[in-house]
Amino acid sequence: MATTPVSTRSIRCEHWRPTFDERRVVDIGIDLIESYLRINGYFTLTEFEVQRQVQGGGYETVTDVDVMGIRYPGELLAAEEHDPTRRERLLVEDEVLKLNLDDVDVIIGEVKQGKAVWNPGLTRHHTLHAVINRIQWLYADPTHDVVKKLQDNPVCFSEARGGGSIRTRLVAFGRSPHNDLNTISLTHVFEFLVGYFEEFDDVLKPAQIKAPSAALVRLLVKTGFSVKKLDGL
Repeated sequence: MATTPVSTRSIRCEHWRPTFDERRVVDIGIDLIESYLRINGYFTLTEFEVQRQVQGGGYETVTDVDVMGIRYPGELLAAEEHDPTRRERLLVEDEVLKLNLDDVDVIIGEVKQGKAVWNPGLTRHHTLHAVINRIQWLYADPTHDVVKKLQDNPVCFSEARGGGSIRTRLVAFGRSPHNDLNTISLTHVFEFLVGYFEEFDDVLKPAQIKAPSAALVRLLVKTGFSVKKLDGL
């Protein structure tokens, strides 16, 4: 009996290309700072562009703001705890942030992997006006007044709606030999995250850390790596 030969079909794949989704690209520096701020109790907004109208009726991008953080007053705990005798050991504190427990803290941040400086576009009226407008409801003062004070002084205080005050500040994150109200070094951020994951290892065992930079730091801590800063950097 005659048999029909089995034909085979070759799969041509030389034209195959992996799909690339730009939305999945992560700026590791911004991701690191966002994780740092969130762990310290800030609500964050990252990488949003500021547009303005130009002559002729068109529009242009003034700049993009790397990160904005809002921290409301009050203590922050690594886990929910109502027993006052146990709350102290769960306190999350970072003295570098210089938080005033009675003030809302608003950070408008520039993230650099090099020297900690902010771009000129960050201090322009259009940029600051767009950022403050996002959270304008918090302020008793008009947006224009807050922007003017922030342009005059990169740390300013405003009256909060309903009472209390808001500290608004420009912060450059990057390489720096010191930390202050307007500068926070990436070295400090990394050291803080390492200390946080070491100190609260038992609390965080069931937690899923999804931010890439924070997840990597936690993995290094869990696997016993010791990371030290080189002298002179």
